[in-house]
Amino acid sequence: MTSESARLRWKTWICAAVVILSNVTGNYFLKRGMPDNLDTPLQYITVLFRPMVSLGVLLLILWLASRMALLSWADLTYVLPVTSIGYVLVAIAGRIWLHEQISNRRWVGIALIMAGVALVGGGTAPQTTKPADAPQPDAVEAGR
Repeated sequence: MTSESARLRWKTWICAAVVILSNVTGNYFLKRGMPDNLDTPLQYITVLFRPMVSLGVLLLILWLASRMALLSWADLTYVLPVTSIGYVLVAIAGRIWLHEQISNRRWVGIALIMAGVALVGGGTAPQTTKPADAPQPDAVEAGR
């Protein structure tokens, strides 16, 4: 493994961790700060100024920005399965901190997600396609 590929692997894992954690915590704070019922569109706007909801929104902005960065250098088919571990963590957070009831059927779905993450995360390198602006071998040979 070259130093460049090792750096890319670390960069990818760190950014993936930021994507996952900001998604889980952002959704948690958003749910925690939301009232039980909102009747008018104006109430949805005013609830944005509650501290927990505001924190959730800021964390979800961080999630989106870090996800965009991750997608800029890693393949979509790698990023989506690896970051889907966030679904598992959201379910666990909901169970522990929000006392939500999770059916056996949902736990089976969560186990399947974890199996998919293990398969994809332990597989190929994060970047398997060439960037669109990289010269193609046929184009280089045709120019000679």
